[in-house]
Amino acid sequence: MSGEHESILILDFGSQYTQLIARRVRELNVFSEILPCDAALERVRRPGLKGIVLSGGPQSVYDENAPSMDPEIYNLGVPVLGICYGLQLMMRDLGGEIVAADSAEYGPASVEIEDPHSPMFIGLDARQFVWASHGDHISKPAPGFVRTASSRNAPFSALEDRANQRFGLQFHPEVHHTRQGREMLRNFVHGICGCSGDWSMRAFIDEAIEQVREQVGDGKVVCGLSGGVDSSVMALLLHRALGDRLTCIFVDNGLLRKGEAEQVLGDFRERYHLEVRHAAAGERFLDKLAGVTEPERKRKIIGATFIEVFDEEAEAVGGVDFLAQGTIYPDRIESAAIKGPATTIKTHHNVGGLPDHMKLDLVEPLKDLFKDEVRKLGHELGLDPAFVGRHPFPGPGLAVRILGEITSERVRIAQDCDAIFIEELREAGLYDSTSQAFVVLLPVRTVGVMGDFRTYGNVVAIRAVETQDFMTADWARLPVDFLSRVSSRIVNEVREVNRVVYDITSKPPGTIEWE
Repeated sequence: MSGEHESILILDFGSQYTQLIARRVRELNVFSEILPCDAALERVRRPGLKGIVLSGGPQSVYDENAPSMDPEIYNLGVPVLGICYGLQLMMRDLGGEIVAADSAEYGPASVEIEDPHSPMFIGLDARQFVWASHGDHISKPAPGFVRTASSRNAPFSALEDRANQRFGLQFHPEVHHTRQGREMLRNFVHGICGCSGDWSMRAFIDEAIEQVREQVGDGKVVCGLSGGVDSSVMALLLHRALGDRLTCIFVDNGLLRKGEAEQVLGDFRERYHLEVRHAAAGERFLDKLAGVTEPERKRKIIGATFIEVFDEEAEAVGGVDFLAQGTIYPDRIESAAIKGPATTIKTHHNVGGLPDHMKLDLVEPLKDLFKDEVRKLGHELGLDPAFVGRHPFPGPGLAVRILGEITSERVRIAQDCDAIFIEELREAGLYDSTSQAFVVLLPVRTVGVMGDFRTYGNVVAIRAVETQDFMTADWARLPVDFLSRVSSRIVNEVREVNRVVYDITSKPPGTIEWE
């Protein structure tokens, strides 16, 4: 969609904050896209391009194999903003000098604005509190550049060559620790680049529908509907574009949350009037998982079985030309070959990799959106808030929340405990303030006392975290009285459980899920 909008392009040099730059630009109602720093000039030059941001990165510009870009990008006639490594690269490429600093800047820093008339700093405070992360600094600016800000450890905290529309910051305006960072980016995006800020979810819906119709033509589409945010929003968008030429396949693997199959089928068939095939394959999945305790084997079995079931259902639909996937933007850019050791590269696949004989073209209507934007889109499409604000649920389902062997009885125990926890979170008004919450059934038993009898029952752990991006997370400080009520209900209503513990581990060092 980048060719149809005013857009800001971000070239990624491996910074952990690159996605955050794109999010901040989009919060200004301007479309942004990330490309690897070595992208060909033809990919960078595009209709609607209003400006380019060069991201930070973990390396020195003088390192062997340090990431770089085509220098012709400086001459495309649009403003360029270099951030940290991006600024240092700009200086190196254009004739400046960079040296290893006597004292590196990592973390909070105080920066003095020396030119209050700089278009980057119009309307901002003279002293800026920012977030720095660099071991090198600029010792000599490139010809044409003047200093606009400095700090004790970085004599050139900000530079600009106003005549050629080139700007640089030796700190990160995209992180919330830089107090007026959003205003700096607003100055660049709206003031310097001249973006009007007319990109919105409503505009996205119309354009996405038009693109889907153009791609699919008279063809038929199948998609996997899980009830998660991404697949639910994708299904509603595709249905608006294609009507009855869309068939959703809901694979019930027997490892879903309590009542989930009924809720998803009921809502999407009766409320939203979608064609949904229900593949009730719980027994098949459980049979294949019998006796398996190793987490990775569980995942592989579930993935392979899902593909088998989905393949059979798609064959039964007949005459299908396209497969729709709920791929979102972070999936796509994490899959790209972006230089820089800070970047984690993975292969994304929402369906897990389909058989070769399924010669289907992919339709990915959400591929340009971040998760929070998908939620906004769901709201615009009229998706029930229960789906829009739903916590993430792992693809393998409860299999990763049941440690040890998976049996129908252990699935029921996990479902019952989880349902109590989620119900209590909603009743207490705590569901929306936690980012993800669930129950883990442990492969241990403990002695307990119920009435006059000794028991030897199961242990469950309850887990609730708060996070902005799921890259890091902190355990939720739920009220003690609330935790007491949840524990009491679980041990009283789920007779197989006699002990409840609360996981107070952050990420890192832990992960959000247990397996």
